[in-house]
Amino acid sequence: MQRFAPFKWLFVICIVVLLSSKIDAGEPKPSLSNRPNIVIVLCDDLGFGDVQCLAPETSKIPTPNADALAKQGVIFTDAHSGSSVCTPTRYGLLTGRYAWRTRLQKGVATGFAPSLIAPNRPTIASFLKTQGYDTACIGKWHLDFQYLDPKTNQPLKRKQFKLPPVGAIIPDGPVDRGFDYFHGFHHAREMKAVIENNQVIEHDDVKNMLPRLTQKAYDYLISRNNNATPFFLYLPLGSPHTPIVPTDEWKGKSGLGDYGDFVMQTDHALGKVCEALKTIGAEENTLLIFTSDNGCSKAAGIDKLLKQGHHVSGPLRGSKADAWEGGHRVPFIARWAKHIEPSTKNDRCICFTDMFATIADICQQPVPESSCEDSVSFVSELTNTRTETKQQRAGIVHHSVSGHFAYRLGDWKLILAKGSGGWTSPKENQLDDRVPKAQLYNLSNDLAEQTNLYDSNRTKADELLSQLKSDVVQGRSTKGTDSSNDIETIRLWKNRK
Repeated sequence: MQRFAPFKWLFVICIVVLLSSKIDAGEPKPSLSNRPNIVIVLCDDLGFGDVQCLAPETSKIPTPNADALAKQGVIFTDAHSGSSVCTPTRYGLLTGRYAWRTRLQKGVATGFAPSLIAPNRPTIASFLKTQGYDTACIGKWHLDFQYLDPKTNQPLKRKQFKLPPVGAIIPDGPVDRGFDYFHGFHHAREMKAVIENNQVIEHDDVKNMLPRLTQKAYDYLISRNNNATPFFLYLPLGSPHTPIVPTDEWKGKSGLGDYGDFVMQTDHALGKVCEALKTIGAEENTLLIFTSDNGCSKAAGIDKLLKQGHHVSGPLRGSKADAWEGGHRVPFIARWAKHIEPSTKNDRCICFTDMFATIADICQQPVPESSCEDSVSFVSELTNTRTETKQQRAGIVHHSVSGHFAYRLGDWKLILAKGSGGWTSPKENQLDDRVPKAQLYNLSNDLAEQTNLYDSNRTKADELLSQLKSDVVQGRSTKGTDSSNDIETIRLWKNRK
C-alpha cells in the first residue's frame, strides 16, 4: 500500500481546514469595531426654512452649526417625516412603519396610555442592541407610555394628575423598547416631569429642559471615550416646539424674538454634540444626522416672522400639521467622514421610515422579520455608491394632523383633501363643494403647490390613488409578504361621510 509522505499529509490537512472554515464562515462580515456610531438629532417643529443653508435667501436666523455640518456632509433636499406632527413621525422613524397602520389615525399621543410601539415590534434601538451597540435616548419620547403607582403598581389615570408624580414607574417606555438609557420627558405639556430610565425623578422648570438635554447628551458622548463598543444616541430635542423658552444667555441673539432665539439655542445643542464627538475622537466613525420631526408650528408666530423677512418653510407651502410640503418636508443633513462626500446635495425622495433599513444596511444585516414594512435603505444615496437597493417601493405616504392622506410618486403628489388638511388656511371646513375634492401637483415645476391638476389629469391622480390603496391594503409599501395593519379599516377619504 502506497503511503503519503509527511509533507503531503500536512498539505491535505491544510486544504481541508481552509475549505471547512470557508464553508462555516460564509460571506465575510465586517468587524463590529468598524461599524459606525450613530447619532440622530431630531429637532421639534424646526421648519425647512429655519436653517440658513437650506434657504439662504429667506432664512434670517443664524444656524452656524447646522451650516457647518452641511459643509462636512450631505443635504437631502427632498426628505420627509412620516407625518406632519410629532407622534406618528417618531413611530415611523424608530420602527420603519407608518403610524397610521396603528390605532393612531390622527393627532398625537397624550400619555397615560400603553405604548404605541407594541412589545414585540422591533425598533432601531432593539435591532442595534443585537448588533452589540450601546443605545441611549435623551429627549422627548411622545409615543405614549403608562405611569404606575410605585406602591400599588396600578396604572395612574390622567384625570387624577395634571402632571405625572415624582416616583411614578413607567413599565413600557424607551428602556422597554430597546434603549439602555433614557433621560427626558414624554411631551411638551408634561415637560416639567423629568424621567430617567423608567421613573419620574423630579419636576423642573420647562426653561431648563433644553440645557438639560444638551448637557446629558454631551455627558453621554464623553462617557463613550475609550470605549470600543459602538453607540447609538437618539436625541429627540423638545425645541423649538412650545413652550418657546430660550434661556437668558440666548434671549435677543437672533433679533427675531423668542422663536429665533430658541432656534439658535437648538442649533447650539447640535454644536455641543459635534464638540463631544470631536473630544472623544469619534468624528470620523460616527454617522451624524440632523433633522426635524415636521414643519414649523404656527405657535412660532409665522406671520410676524414673515414680516421680518424670515420664511419658516422656505419656498414650501404650509407648515406643521399640513399635507402640503411645509408640513412634512424637513431639514435633513448627514455627516459620515470618508463615506459621505462633503458639501453635497441629494435630491432623492426619502422618508423617516427609511432610517431602519438604512441602518441595517450599514450594519450589513437584514432587517428583523415582521418589521420595516415601509422602510427602504438609502445607504447608496447617503454614501454616493449608487448600488441597487435591497427593497423597492413605488412611492411614499404623507399624513396630516387630521389624518388626511397624500401620496408621492416621482414628481407627482396627490392630496386627498380640498385644503391644507391641517392648520393652514384654507382648511377643509372653509371650502365648499365647488372646490375639487383632491389636489394633484407636479412638484418638478410647482414646488409651492399652486396649480391643482386634479381635474385636468385624472389619469395620473387615479394612478397614485390606486398605488396608495395597494400600499394600505397590503399592510406594507415595500416588496415582500403581505402584512397586516393593527386596525381593520383605514379611511383614505376623510371628507366623505
